[in-house]
Amino acid sequence: MKEKNRPQDEKVKDRFFLTPSFQALTIGVPFCIFKLLFGLLALRTGSPSASLFALGWLVIAWALADLLMNLARVFFHLTGRAALIEYCTIAQAGRLFKKPMLFLAIDTLITFSIICFVLWSGWIVHLSQEESYLWYAATTLNLISISAVNIWIELSRGQ
Repeated sequence: MKEKNRPQDEKVKDRFFLTPSFQALTIGVPFCIFKLLFGLLALRTGSPSASLFALGWLVIAWALADLLMNLARVFFHLTGRAALIEYCTIAQAGRLFKKPMLFLAIDTLITFSIICFVLWSGWIVHLSQEESYLWYAATTLNLISISAVNIWIELSRGQ
């Protein structure tokens, strides 16, 4: 009897990595942290420049909106409700074109570009110690979750 349930249990484990909660908490929230810290850095380094100052506030608003959307996706998933929104504002805009996943991929590209810019521009040294820990936590959570998913996929292939 236990053997009959085993394939179903494996399917549940496979689906765990694809759940909105897992994706929002391990991808979406860390991406929001990167965006938020980038916005703060733009404010900090761009005080004499009105355009960098405006960019900083725009990115902070964007990060906070995306954070609320990711937390809403977790809420919808945990309460068993259909999600009324996408994970982020860019993917939400993609709904207008019936391509939210394409726009989600564009958001990912933009976020990775932000990460690279912060690293390669040297702006990362302007983070406070607490902000640095937040950056490290977001990086760790994001990379470890990607690695765990890849390991699970490879282990599942052998069964």
